[in-house]
Amino acid sequence: MREDTTAALDKLNKALESGAFQQVRFTLNTTLRPVEVAHLLEKSPPKERQILWNLVHHENEAKVLQHLADDIQADILATMDTDRVLEISESLETDDLADMLQQLPETVTRELLKIMDEQNRERIEEILAYPEDTAGGLMNTDTVTVRPDITVETVLRYIRRHDEIPDMTDSLFVISRKKESYIGILPLTKLLVSDPDITVREIMNTDIEPIPADMPDDEVAKLFEQQDLVSAPVVNTKGKLVGRITIDDVVDVIREDADHSLMSMAGLDEDEDTFAPLMKTTRRRAVWLGINLITALLASAVIGMFQATIDQVVALAVLMPIVASMGGIAGSQTLTLVIRGQALGHVERSNAGWLLNRELLVGGLNGILWAVVVSSVAIYWFQDTTIGMVIGMAIVINLVAGALAGTLLPLILKAWGIDPALAGSVLLTTITDVVGFLAFLGLATYFYG
Repeated sequence: MREDTTAALDKLNKALESGAFQQVRFTLNTTLRPVEVAHLLEKSPPKERQILWNLVHHENEAKVLQHLADDIQADILATMDTDRVLEISESLETDDLADMLQQLPETVTRELLKIMDEQNRERIEEILAYPEDTAGGLMNTDTVTVRPDITVETVLRYIRRHDEIPDMTDSLFVISRKKESYIGILPLTKLLVSDPDITVREIMNTDIEPIPADMPDDEVAKLFEQQDLVSAPVVNTKGKLVGRITIDDVVDVIREDADHSLMSMAGLDEDEDTFAPLMKTTRRRAVWLGINLITALLASAVIGMFQATIDQVVALAVLMPIVASMGGIAGSQTLTLVIRGQALGHVERSNAGWLLNRELLVGGLNGILWAVVVSSVAIYWFQDTTIGMVIGMAIVINLVAGALAGTLLPLILKAWGIDPALAGSVLLTTITDVVGFLAFLGLATYFYG
């Protein structure tokens, strides 16, 4: 964030604390950009957030709303009446409006669609017909299209008739006259330097493949990265042009995917409000804690099977966490690497075997290295060679098991249609705990009788 913006935010916070609301209102609506106001709202507790929102001028509300996280946007929209939401919607682009409508109750959304003009309603319904995490849900229906048989001069006259063209327009889309099927693109850079008398067909680019409306948004992001796109056409199953995706939308997808990977490992939603109310936060986290409790009980049940051995050799209780922890860390390293590889499109069935073999060897070598270290410490600590040997063997077994689970879990979960980032860490912890305790206590039972 810019240094002058940071200073303005600090000044605003002090004014808010002192109750100088006129100064706060001036800063929110004249000094800060909408994205900075949204950032300020997101980092404010609920009470202060509501005060700040009430100080935002009506004409700035739509610009601020589109930059807010879904959770916070939904909370704010819930406090507005339908007429006010409709008024805000009129100044939003179709893709941003579709995103906003998805945060509203279905009854309110239907009511808003009814009172919209026909053109806007058709555009919104076209976007809402696709899942939010697809190209169709991401696209904007505001496009500039031309026919292949008209001249460059005609195109230029057509563009000049408009007061402005949609933001992020780097190309015009060429479509057929009857079915409005996508044919190619006409870059503005080429349009501006071409002979006015030649036709669009002679200078258009047909190498750019359109994006199917049902393509997942993460694959859309990969296409933009690989082809250095600024915008791209979106077509339906019949090849008809239905909209376009621009780079600013793709940046949002990349950020959301990164947030999703991080938050999912803790069982949280990527749109989780940092300052969400007490009960709302408690309910969301309780579910994940319950799942973890089940896995913890499973690990405890394994320990309970060897209670007699633990009673006989008390040192086992002291050393048990080491085995589970080492396997868990090793598995987490592999799991994170594989999930990242899947996200980047690097890990596929063709190279999964090589990766698995590499990770097993890494787990085995690290297992031997740290088994020697931990065994030496255990022998010195408890003056017992047997316990050193037992913990060393258990560490090797658990590090190899962690590498195996960390590699296979994301592949299996993805094949089953389950998000590896969400379920992988819990399953991995369960596996390394159970295998670690089973190996350590089982070997101890064997050697100590």
